[in-house]
Amino acid sequence: MRFAVRWGEMDAMGHVNNTVYFRYLENARIAWMEAIGCHPDPRGEGLVIVNAFCNFYRQLEFPAEVLLKLYVSDPGRTTFDTWGTMERVDQPGEICAAGGATMIWVDFPQQKAKTLPDWMRALVTMD
Repeated sequence: MRFAVRWGEMDAMGHVNNTVYFRYLENARIAWMEAIGCHPDPRGEGLVIVNAFCNFYRQLEFPAEVLLKLYVSDPGRTTFDTWGTMERVDQPGEICAAGGATMIWVDFPQQKAKTLPDWMRALVTMD
């Protein structure tokens, strides 16, 4: 996905604040979930994050257009990992940051992990 860095995302040091990168990754995960038809139901089942991380390599500053590439990993019984790389569109191949999250399938009313549904497992299984 592509998006523009907004002026208000910068901090006192003149670069994108570290917390904003997590929002960028969240936006990519949500767009991916919508694209595959995964709509969590608080009275049913869905995905939640159990771990998130981001590594910072180069600063992002306003103005910039960013390309975020999102990937998913081979699933476990109840979890799978997502990760993404971020680079400036005008500097292709130069990764500015990379981060990800471990996603777990949950039965919300029971507040317990549940085995990934077959349809989700098929989507996140890599050949």
